Amino acid sequence: MTPTAHPTAPRLGYGTNGLTDLRLDDALALLADLGYDGVGLTLDHMHLDPLAPDLPARTRRVARTLQRRHLTATVETGARYVLDPRRKHGPSLLDPDPGARAARVGLLLRAIQVAADLGAHAVHLFSGVTPPGTGADTAWKRLAASLGPVLDAADAAGMPLAIEPEPGHLLGTLADFHHLRGLLGSPGVLGLTLDLGHCQCLEPESPADCVRAAAPWLRHVQIEDMRRGVHEHLPFGDGEIDFPPLLDALAATGYQGLTVVELPRHSHAGPHLAAASLAFLRAAAQGGSSS
Repeated sequence: MTPTAHPTAPRLGYGTNGLTDLRLDDALALLADLGYDGVGLTLDHMHLDPLAPDLPARTRRVARTLQRRHLTATVETGARYVLDPRRKHGPSLLDPDPGARAARVGLLLRAIQVAADLGAHAVHLFSGVTPPGTGADTAWKRLAASLGPVLDAADAAGMPLAIEPEPGHLLGTLADFHHLRGLLGSPGVLGLTLDLGHCQCLEPESPADCVRAAAPWLRHVQIEDMRRGVHEHLPFGDGEIDFPPLLDALAATGYQGLTVVELPRHSHAGPHLAAASLAFLRAAAQGGSSS
């Protein structure tokens, strides 16, 4: 008799930024064979390079692979050096140079088209770090202005945007997300990427309470273990998060998108950690531990 799925079981994915030692086809085959529901696909030079020639044709090929493997996707835009080979995550939407900001906007516009062509459920993005010498008011105005064409494109494509509060960035907390929404007039297309480890790291509320507070705006979820006050993505069991109540809180929101394992500094052990992470999260969704 086939066991029935636990009602709190999330739809799990794994981020390709944690599988950078694998070819994309091999990474997708691995995730499908393990039993993942989808993939957090970071557009980068080794996995669907957004700047290389023939992007539409390459995207169609990936879309066919996803369909064949019964995987869904979120498109992530956090590649470290895809735009600037010498500056991590540069340029950002906050860059003092308008041309540099335009390069980031261009990447996001490409990501929206890729996501639409893949049938993805959201496009992830982030604000970037406030440049030295830039005041907070100026930084927020730059962010809001830069996002204008991105919001328009996402709205036209029917593709939700999911901005991520990132420790150390201008938009670093849930409160910052709401500040941005207010500046932009609360556009319906702008939702939230909630990294559950970041909640453990720096939010004043517990991760489960963060999920409940963020529920109306959830468009994408990332998950890993983490310790309070330390922004280090850890394999499950190496941090301080109590996962069963956290996953119960997430299930109670009715969120239907992917919950993607985010271990970008562990590609050297990617296949092993993909398998171990799935076992851990399935057990945690049942209220227990895989150990």
